[in-house]
Amino acid sequence: MTTTDLPFPGLRGVPTATAPATRKDFTSDQEVRWCPGCGDYAILAAVQGFLPELGIRRENIVFVSGIGCSSRFPYYLNTYGVHGIHGRAPAIATGLATARPDLSVWVVTGDGDGLSIGGNHLLHALRRNVNLKILLFNNRIYGLTKGQYSPTSEVGKVTKSTPLGSLDTPFNPVSLALGAEASFVARTIDSDRAHLTSVLRAAVTHRGAALVEIYQNCNIYNDGAFDLLKDKDTRDEAVIRLEHGQPIRFGRDGELGVVRDPATGSLRIARVDEVGADAVLVHDAHAADPTTAFALSRLADPQTLRHSPIGIFRLVERPAYDDLARDQLDAARAADGPGDLAELLRGTDTWVVGDEA
Repeated sequence: MTTTDLPFPGLRGVPTATAPATRKDFTSDQEVRWCPGCGDYAILAAVQGFLPELGIRRENIVFVSGIGCSSRFPYYLNTYGVHGIHGRAPAIATGLATARPDLSVWVVTGDGDGLSIGGNHLLHALRRNVNLKILLFNNRIYGLTKGQYSPTSEVGKVTKSTPLGSLDTPFNPVSLALGAEASFVARTIDSDRAHLTSVLRAAVTHRGAALVEIYQNCNIYNDGAFDLLKDKDTRDEAVIRLEHGQPIRFGRDGELGVVRDPATGSLRIARVDEVGADAVLVHDAHAADPTTAFALSRLADPQTLRHSPIGIFRLVERPAYDDLARDQLDAARAADGPGDLAELLRGTDTWVVGDEA
């Protein structure tokens, strides 16, 4: 039995498939139970179409989810899956990835599940750099529980739980991940299948924690939240596409660019014909310092999401937590033998209750 090698070093140690697979092989027999028109359908189709590329057995892939519309994902994939409890998917997945290096472990979560009750679990999985691929569906609303505001809803959002408008400042998931020292951070859009697939491919290539935020439309409770980024008349000036090593230019004819303000050091949008092409920032996703990646994540307007960068913000190499943990265990076994579980449980600091001696 062989294990995978390049082009997916993130799958090192996972057994390869004995025969090529197709999308049908990764499609379960379960009825897909999302609202008609939900953006989750597009993401599911992209993932089902992408998984055969990995060249690994279905039995060595696990999707772990929490609670929410997105968390139904494991039912619709013909792989192993765990439908966990609210917000705890990263914790469950960390245990799987650490104990089973022969598995490709994925987390599917939403802006409510992953950034509210699951916020701490998500942050620690990212800072530890566990070899997980984390798909965070962001529709800026609670969908499964019928339309309450979420941690990414804009200020003033009127919902069932905020009838006078939300007072909360929303999270920016990409900024949050970069602040947690995540080694791979990206953003994409549910309806852009080619871009979504390319980001998934890069995430699997990466060895370590990979967070992919996916802007995902909820056509029942928050329809049109991303229309500015999708409409053909507005998307060219609303979306900033990031490509490593390329100047960050956008607009219908590339007339806009991201530049660094010499006075403040911050990033801003400028017309290229006014500042010159040489002033446009060249994207470096591999920079060790995440400062510029963080600044890029702040360009998106928190209310309208205008000037939302999509693509890979950060991709740096550092050891994966699960690899390091297994190395420690191997070193301990080599030095002290296999160990005795019963002795460990008994411990050395013991006493007898009622002993008068």
